[in-house]
Order: sequence, then structure tokens, then C-alpha cells
Amino acid sequence: MFYMQHTERGVMESPDTNQEYKEVIAACRKLYGAKMQDYGAAWHVLRPSSLTDQIYIKAKRIQTLQITGENRVGEDIQGEFVGIVNYAIMALIQLELGHEDAPLDKETALAKYDEYAGKAFALMQSKNHDYGEAWRNMRQSSLVDIILMKILRTKQIEDAHGKTLVSEGLDANYYDMLNYAVFALIQIMEAE
Repeated sequence: MFYMQHTERGVMESPDTNQEYKEVIAACRKLYGAKMQDYGAAWHVLRPSSLTDQIYIKAKRIQTLQITGENRVGEDIQGEFVGIVNYAIMALIQLELGHEDAPLDKETALAKYDEYAGKAFALMQSKNHDYGEAWRNMRQSSLVDIILMKILRTKQIEDAHGKTLVSEGLDANYYDMLNYAVFALIQIMEAE
């Protein structure tokens, strides 16, 4: 299936993935910034493995809601995907800086967010080129299942103290989780 959008002139055109990606990241960053205002970077005390578990909680909830169709908490799936994006970026920051007993200052936390979001965007562009935007034909449930698989891989690598024989490291898995969550958010945005 090839996705098309209507323009104001009624002409059909393909979506601009780069622009949609940037819009999704901007919305995720806005929430990240608002939470920084409320809590600061309290998450900086977490080890990457704790952030992996936070991502797991979000992805597992999405999967459960997709399977059961029942939402007792009332929070939507979109918010959970935003959480996956933001926690993945936090985990990437923690891989670089390590966890500490004191939160990061707001300016550093925002600058690091932008740095890792930019790296994720560049990775998405490269993979999108090679894979021909295959994610556009994927079911949202598959995107969630792949995120859960990446989480399990990440936990395995964490349990092995970061050592792998032939596989990519922790950062590659966080980038993939982030990008699959962005793809799901683009799908949600296009459906609205």
C-alpha cells in the first residue's frame, strides 16, 4: 500500500516522512521539556537498565491494549509511544553520561535530547532509504512487537554486561525502539 495525502488543491502526494518525523519529535520534546520544568532531570539517577524497564512497561501496555481492546486507565496509546521515544533518548543519554545521584541541569538535558534525536533522525533517513519505507506497510501491532523484541535483546545485552559476539550494542537497540515508536506515531497522525 502506498500512502497518499490530500493537499488543499485536491492533488494527491506522498507524505514527507522527514517532515512528519520532525513533527513527532517536536511533540515528544515538548512533553520532555514540560516534564523537565516539573521534575527536572530526576531520571538521571536511573541506570540504563531501569530505563529499559520503563520502555518495557510502555510497550507491554500498548500490546495488552491492542490484544484486549480494553483500556481501564484511560490513557491513550499515543502517549505510551511518546513515552517510548523519550525514555529511549534518556537511555541513550545515560549510556553516554552514566547515572548520577544528582539530576542534569535543564540546558544539558535539552541539548542532549536534541543531539540524540538528531542522530536517530539521521539513522532513520539511512534505513528508510535502504528499506524503502517498509514501515508504512507494517501493522502497528508489529511495530509494538518489534519494540518488545528489541527490549528483550537489550535486557540480554545488559545482563551480559554489554558484551556481544556479533550483535549491535545497546545504543542500536535504543535507536530502533525510538524510531519504531516514531513510525507508530506517524501512523496515528496520518489516521487522524
